[in-house]
Amino acid sequence: MKNATNVAIKRKIAAQRQVVPAPEPASESPASAYFFEETNDRSETHTLSVVVDNEPGVLARVIGLFAGRGYNIESLTVSETEHSKHISRITIVTTGTPMVISQIKNQLARLVPVHKVTDLTAANNRPIERELALVKVAGTGNARVEALRLADAFQATVIDATVGHFIFEVTGRSTKIEQFISVMAPLGLVEVCRTGIAAISRRPEAG
Repeated sequence: MKNATNVAIKRKIAAQRQVVPAPEPASESPASAYFFEETNDRSETHTLSVVVDNEPGVLARVIGLFAGRGYNIESLTVSETEHSKHISRITIVTTGTPMVISQIKNQLARLVPVHKVTDLTAANNRPIERELALVKVAGTGNARVEALRLADAFQATVIDATVGHFIFEVTGRSTKIEQFISVMAPLGLVEVCRTGIAAISRRPEAG
């Protein structure tokens, strides 16, 4: 009886001493149910033509749309183009990925006073773009002579002059304006006023 009891005790101890298998390493967390596609879209600069009713608050609504959604406006010009119909045209230069540009156009088109939104840069259709700038340059002596010489090379017009300064009017593409300003900088550039880009489509129909 004693031997049977000892055998039972030994079996119980042996069972307790069995090696407990190590827990399996935790599996990697399951992948997200949402797949975010990594895009390599680069920002593009587009010129948009927006035809609107010429009424109070329209420009504020257009600018508010850009500001509220964090869209950037690089240039903006606006003026009434059809007096009898009280229609104005807003020309906006903005930068963004193709998806952002599409969102901007769609959201502009939803505004009530907007009649038409045209992407003048779409389909590689480069529009005719011009900008006007007034550039004040102060200087005497050789700097004054050099400013006049360079202004002539850029076809800039002197619209005001004193013994101490010139005010030049220069018209052209934005790159030309930038170049003119950069060459005038070391000659006594004082102040610059730019109108922003005015653009029109090359196509025969209205854009």
